[in-house]
Amino acid sequence: MKHCRKPGSRPEQTTEFIHAATLGLMDSYQDGIGVNHSEGNNLPREAEVLSVLGKLLELVYPGFGTREACSMATLRFSVGEMLSSLYVELNDILQRTLNFHCRLTESCGDCTCGQQALAATEELLRSLPRLREIIKKDIQAAYDGDPAARSLDEVVISYPGLKAITIQRIAHILYDARIPMIPRIMTEYAHRITAIDIHPGATIGEGFFIDHGTGVVIGETATIGNNVKLYQGVTLGAHSFPKDACGKIIKGAKRHPDIEDNVTIYAGATILGNITIGANSVVGGNVWLTESIPAGTKVRIADPELTIKKPKEL
Repeated sequence: MKHCRKPGSRPEQTTEFIHAATLGLMDSYQDGIGVNHSEGNNLPREAEVLSVLGKLLELVYPGFGTREACSMATLRFSVGEMLSSLYVELNDILQRTLNFHCRLTESCGDCTCGQQALAATEELLRSLPRLREIIKKDIQAAYDGDPAARSLDEVVISYPGLKAITIQRIAHILYDARIPMIPRIMTEYAHRITAIDIHPGATIGEGFFIDHGTGVVIGETATIGNNVKLYQGVTLGAHSFPKDACGKIIKGAKRHPDIEDNVTIYAGATILGNITIGANSVVGGNVWLTESIPAGTKVRIADPELTIKKPKEL
């Protein structure tokens, strides 16, 4: 029985192709953009960062992220073990990120990357009890603000807004410690799984509730007071970006809104620029707002004119 040879390239053609493709890729690597260098301190992989984040979430919500329910009798030992593991793993990824960021080798001389990484690690782990107290108020705000919520546990397990807020609060501590990249990896992971995009730089008060959540965007320099409620599709964004003499965007400038205490912002509202929404205000659905409003203001779009065509009577 004859075996027909499948059509295709000859071995020497394949070799030539692979050689040419390899050279082309190697040339593209020369500028270093998008290359995680192995010669120096390579960046941690996303999987490493998310592993650390998962352990942090387990400490914030003990028993919710594991198969076995926790007991107070064993919790002290499991918490101690996890904190010990996190102390090493978190410090490692932070130091590698800082070293990579300043383009230094492992023997970075007078560099303070090691001290900065250790200080940020200890600050985050030390902040977990206080973080839990703030998150308890977020949970209560979601339960009180949503008539469909049946229990606090349901909020913890299933509400995407709470998950996005919790991850942002963790990332914000690292952001304040001037850790590059890692906070953004964490919040972009939250963005991916919840469709809620909160920059780690945003400053958020207690009792924060995002109802439904899909499409919410909160920019880096936004500040949000206590007991604020947002609905789906809300944007707290920048109206324009200040530029330098060369026309390049100036990084770090204040460009997002300040939302004061007890404000409610309904679905689809867009609030842009370095403006202030006064306390106890209500911003209606689909409003486009680029100017500050005083406390106690209600903003809404005028009622549209509806045309309803009824079916003809038989």
